Amino acid sequence: MRIIPAIDIIDGKCVRLSQGDYNQKTVYNEDPLEVAKEFEANGIKHLHLVDLDGAKSSHVVNWKVLERIAGQTGLQVDFGGGVKTDEDIKVVFESGAKQVTGGSIAVKDAATFEGWISRYGTDKIILGADAKDGMIATHGWLESSELEVVEFIKEWNKKGIEYVICTDIAKDGMLAGPSYQLYKSIIGLNDIQSGTTPLPSFNEMTIEKPIKLIASGGVAVVEDLYRLREMNCEGAIVGKAFYEGRISIKELREFV
Repeated sequence: MRIIPAIDIIDGKCVRLSQGDYNQKTVYNEDPLEVAKEFEANGIKHLHLVDLDGAKSSHVVNWKVLERIAGQTGLQVDFGGGVKTDEDIKVVFESGAKQVTGGSIAVKDAATFEGWISRYGTDKIILGADAKDGMIATHGWLESSELEVVEFIKEWNKKGIEYVICTDIAKDGMLAGPSYQLYKSIIGLNDIQSGTTPLPSFNEMTIEKPIKLIASGGVAVVEDLYRLREMNCEGAIVGKAFYEGRISIKELREFV
């Protein structure tokens, strides 16, 4: 399982929110590049970079931060937040991102998001499935929808999506453990596809390709990472637990 540290950006600084609340912001470092270099120095190969200003304003804002990190480290960066137009995604890839995460766009402008999958390939586009009470939330988690999260993922998988970052907003930044039951339901779609574990509640669901689930939100201790790996998550995003010292860089290095 890949370990993917998160760097969230507001005003060019490395911050963390609690449950997506912009009023519950903690600044951890003035220079995100410094943080990224520390990850790389300890064997980390991947980074989840989130433009929170972009998510709120519905267009990419902090692409210069991406450009600096991609240009001065060897980290494989996936970028999300405010990617809404063809020009946004072009800027993000030109700035050095290896993958782009689309959440709100997949809800509000499905045709454009589907076009990105076709144009850039399923290895470059990640579906951001942010869940609030089991339903999809959008626009930096400021808006709710009527879309059920597992069904939402299944429908996009039919359109070619393989990589999915799923965040349970109630867990994010709370250091209370990941949303294991939600992830079990999503990974269960793969079992249905292979015919190994029929789940009655999803017996009408079929998927096209195995879903590569990246768990996000709630990781509090290193044991959470081992449990997520046992569940067959493809990756796990670590944020506040690292910044608050709950998981040390040594533990991340040993896991990797």
